[in-house]
Amino acid sequence: MRTFANFILKEVYHITRDWRSLIVLICIPVIQLFLFGYAIRTELNEAEICIIDHSKDYITQEITNKLISSGYFKLNAYIENEKQIEHLFKNGSVKEVIIFEQHFAKKLEKEGKASIMLVADASNPNIATLVTSYTSSIIRTYQLELNAKAIKANTLIIPEVKMMYNPELKSVYMFVPGLIALILMLVSALMTSIAITREKEMGSMEVLLVSPLKPQMIIIGKVVPYVIISFFNSLTVLALSILIFKIPFEGSFLLFTFESVLFIITALALGILISTIANSQLAAMMMSLGGLLMPTVLLSGFIYPVENMPLPLRNTFATCYSYIGFFCFPRTVYNTTE
Repeated sequence: MRTFANFILKEVYHITRDWRSLIVLICIPVIQLFLFGYAIRTELNEAEICIIDHSKDYITQEITNKLISSGYFKLNAYIENEKQIEHLFKNGSVKEVIIFEQHFAKKLEKEGKASIMLVADASNPNIATLVTSYTSSIIRTYQLELNAKAIKANTLIIPEVKMMYNPELKSVYMFVPGLIALILMLVSALMTSIAITREKEMGSMEVLLVSPLKPQMIIIGKVVPYVIISFFNSLTVLALSILIFKIPFEGSFLLFTFESVLFIITALALGILISTIANSQLAAMMMSLGGLLMPTVLLSGFIYPVENMPLPLRNTFATCYSYIGFFCFPRTVYNTTE
């Protein structure tokens, strides 16, 4: 039994001897708990909307007030016609446009029914479904309030939903392009940090440093193969997404190539930074996964809406992970408007 206890004590010494790895193992779970606990929200929160009010009566004003006062929506602007919708969606400034038909209140009083058009940006199907569901729910609640009044009993407000850029709500249009960024981050940052740290662990880094090659050339020589591999991976995933998943590519291929190379260089730089801090492959892997991969997945808008995050986190991570937005929002690369 004493031998077994000494063996456990030896393993504890091995772990505590590398204080950098110990800090990573202990601190990263705590940081991630607070970070993701405050940042990740699945509910809707202050989604920006625009309103086209052709009627401009007291009913449409009451519905607008209900939507804004709910806390789920934030009014971006009143717009005049439907021609402005596509421009707003392409800029990413609004998630939904609500269109009231003409003579809205008169139709409710005389015919007992009226319709509201809900136009959503479905480049992110999850957000589009969430936005239209919340809007329809608020409209139904207002309809019940009208029906509770004797004068306007049995009124019917019909929300008509239209999805732009992805009318079939195919999630593959959202996630497959986003996987390009995740694959590039995984191969570039993770593998680069491990490759350089491996040289330090094996003691061969000193041999390289005393060679005729300059330190800059050594780093570039380590990085270039991963640039080639990462760029090849991005083209492979793009080709497979077009051929197998039938995702239409209608953007600029030159722009896509430039953004891919820029993203790869950024990820490689982060991998090199991690390799200078970590003294072991385990520490490098933990830093890469905890510090880069998980925030890229969870805090970039790839899965959870950026708008739901607290403002400080939203601004910080929107800046740090802005490159992934090119891949995650198909309206800039994949144009699937009806």
